[in-house]
Amino acid sequence: MAEDRPLVWLPFEPAKLDDPPEGLRYETGALSAEDPPGWAAEVEFYVPPYDVGSDQGSLFRVLPRLKVVQTLTAGVDNIRDDVPEGVLLCNGRGIHNASTAELALTLTLASLRGIPGFVHDQHEGRWHHGWRASLADKTVLIVGYGDIGHDVERRLLPFEVDVLRVARTSREGVRTLADLPELLPQADVVILIIPGTSETKGLVDSTFLGSMKEGALLVNVARGGVVVTDDLVAALESGRIRAALDVTDPEPLPADHPLWKAPHVLITPHVGGATPAMWPRAYRLVREQLTRFAAGVPLENVMSGEY
Repeated sequence: MAEDRPLVWLPFEPAKLDDPPEGLRYETGALSAEDPPGWAAEVEFYVPPYDVGSDQGSLFRVLPRLKVVQTLTAGVDNIRDDVPEGVLLCNGRGIHNASTAELALTLTLASLRGIPGFVHDQHEGRWHHGWRASLADKTVLIVGYGDIGHDVERRLLPFEVDVLRVARTSREGVRTLADLPELLPQADVVILIIPGTSETKGLVDSTFLGSMKEGALLVNVARGGVVVTDDLVAALESGRIRAALDVTDPEPLPADHPLWKAPHVLITPHVGGATPAMWPRAYRLVREQLTRFAAGVPLENVMSGEY
């Protein structure tokens, strides 16, 4: 019977999957904890919307047969604590590589070449000629050298830079977080793309910032909580470093927060993954996961522990 097939809830029409896997049922109707539809009790595979909030616990309570949560985000820190025990949590690794790597490069180039200042001068009708920094010949330290970090490097290399790599675990060509005190003074640009966990929360504090090279640029496309905001504001106000941030702590950043007016900072509102490039990759990943689920094959991207 059709009703015996596992039920999947998607935040988009199944047709987007290009021949959805057989052996499953699909639902895209409104799903809320306050007024759950009758079919909610049958959902086994749940794909949260991309812009899902941080509180999914109440929703999960009305999905008693839930087996899998497949996010459309690479980071799962906003949902991890709400996922019921025994339910597989899978992240969206690979969905945002292109978009986030593009933004990391954009923020780096825009900051070094002084684009924010030029935009301001344009609004004022001011022709302000002068020298700006280049990316060429710089040393770039990537903190969080995973899939996205690798794609950031691929986009950096044509700009004639040297790349240093750091990840949670060492491997050939990749150092560990314990090596940061040695590596930070060598880097002209530090790009953060490390996941938000208890291990990385507050990693970029006054000590980290104080170890950076004078005039270096900090680019954060990871999570706002990786950086101690007060310490960053102090470092910016001292003029020691510059920063380009797609994420902040808190988010959204309040209008009166001192980070907005700190010198030498460029801020974008957490838009690293928000481009049309994510959708073909999202549909492909979800389809592959559902094919595995329908066949009883182990899923990919399963989160164990914090990450």
